Amino acid sequence: MDTTENVDYVIVGAGSAGCVLANRLSENGKYTVCLLEAGPPDSNPWIHIPIGYGKTMFNPRLNWGFHTQPDPNMLNREIYWPRGKTLGGCSSINGLIYVRGQKQDYDHWAALGNEGWSWEECLPYFRRIENNDLGPGPTRGTQGPLHATSIRTRNELVDAFIASAENNGIARVQDFNTGDQEGAGYYQLTTHRGRRCSTAVAFLNPARERPNLRIKTLAQASAILTEQGRAVGVRYRQDGVMKTLRARREVILSAGALQSPQLMQLSGIGPAAMLQKFGIPVVRDMAGVGRNLQDHLQFRLIYEVNKPISDNDRLRSLWGKASMGLQWLLFRGGPLSIGINQGAIFCKALPEAATPDIQFHFGTLSADMAGGKVHDFSGCTFSVCQLRPESRGHLELRSADPFDAPAIHPNYLSTDLDRRTAIASIKMARRIAATEPMAGLMAREFRPGHEVRSDEEILHFCREYGATIFHPTGTARMGRADDPLAVVDARLRVHGVPGLRVVDASIMPTLVSGNTNVPIVMVAERASEFILADARRQDSGAHAPDARLAA
Repeated sequence: MDTTENVDYVIVGAGSAGCVLANRLSENGKYTVCLLEAGPPDSNPWIHIPIGYGKTMFNPRLNWGFHTQPDPNMLNREIYWPRGKTLGGCSSINGLIYVRGQKQDYDHWAALGNEGWSWEECLPYFRRIENNDLGPGPTRGTQGPLHATSIRTRNELVDAFIASAENNGIARVQDFNTGDQEGAGYYQLTTHRGRRCSTAVAFLNPARERPNLRIKTLAQASAILTEQGRAVGVRYRQDGVMKTLRARREVILSAGALQSPQLMQLSGIGPAAMLQKFGIPVVRDMAGVGRNLQDHLQFRLIYEVNKPISDNDRLRSLWGKASMGLQWLLFRGGPLSIGINQGAIFCKALPEAATPDIQFHFGTLSADMAGGKVHDFSGCTFSVCQLRPESRGHLELRSADPFDAPAIHPNYLSTDLDRRTAIASIKMARRIAATEPMAGLMAREFRPGHEVRSDEEILHFCREYGATIFHPTGTARMGRADDPLAVVDARLRVHGVPGLRVVDASIMPTLVSGNTNVPIVMVAERASEFILADARRQDSGAHAPDARLAA
């Protein structure tokens, strides 16, 4: 039996962006909002313990657990791509790193023709969302719901990592979010009082009891409904029943850089030739839907430490695990309250780089892959990634089945710049590991190993072991109406499909220089203003600005 509901706004996806939108659009009480989330509520305790993402990394109830297609640039490997499937989305299962990116990232967006997206124009929204324990400042906020928490407990390995960076000419910094990231230091984290501060915690929890907000979990969207080319609602499955949710004002896709474009393609919005191959009626031929896929590819150098000071040592013993658990239960402190990656470096690997082109996540444990079982020796991990890769991939449908995973083609390391940066990043990591005081703590390089020396051998290592650092973006990119691959305009409205907007990592024209969670929260904060402003104009009988772009 089909059931139909009507609301003002339908938001598909309760992740880093969707939770923000649900709060802001329901805040004035004027509009009814329904938030659809394919996963369950965020009640699993491991979600809320910062180090717990090792437990959610492979949990199929909380994680979509996608795999890419075999990538010819990566020895035809199929690479695991985790994605959050619960309230808070990826902000409930990520590594908690609080990073905005570089000033130049956003100025580049604006230079591409996206009016209003320069660093100076985005900065007020970054400040609005955050509560930063470093205190007020020209680039910091202290009144927002999303906590930026400094790591106060110092770690011998992290301190050595930062000191060795300094001894390589990389300055020590405290705040990586001023627009100029270059330097080494401890990360800030999206935690508060020893618990994860996901967007579900920061934005959705305060709004849950509003009578005009409906939150539906275990509700997976299967299609965007259109009438005369306008988006008017969605179909979704919940409890095995197909249901209809109609939107009086807008349908907003916040399902992420993989599933927002997939849902558009399933609904006839995308490259016509591909849609016709699967027998999907074309609503809007849009070549850019699913194109422009970008991601940060990480390379993880693993070192054995010559004394038992890593988290490997604690996690391998019952007493170590018990003491870590007690520290968290009694004081909301200790390793469980921090997470794995604590040390940061943003620096230049290639001499021609104008701004930092690589980022380090230094972890005080080691495993064969992120979230995997720790090694049986004291270990640490130098994870390094290129910040602004040139390589572009794409995603497409495997079938017309809305519950089938998309086919993901990352196309890693497909340009000369990306390959040269990969090699240079490994050399930079080794230089830091070989510099005191870090050198005095390193017993051996476990991976790649001392036998991997030439550029060709290093590049082979990158192809063999490189993996996502979980930042897919760009698949419904923001751009001008005359850009043949642009999907949304500067107000994030889908070109040529009135009533449909995309608000998530899909809209990024180019990948930001760092972790993507905080930038996505900023994008959603901005988008809520666009949406509410358009609603006010609609209510007053005026046309939305630049409506020709969405017509």
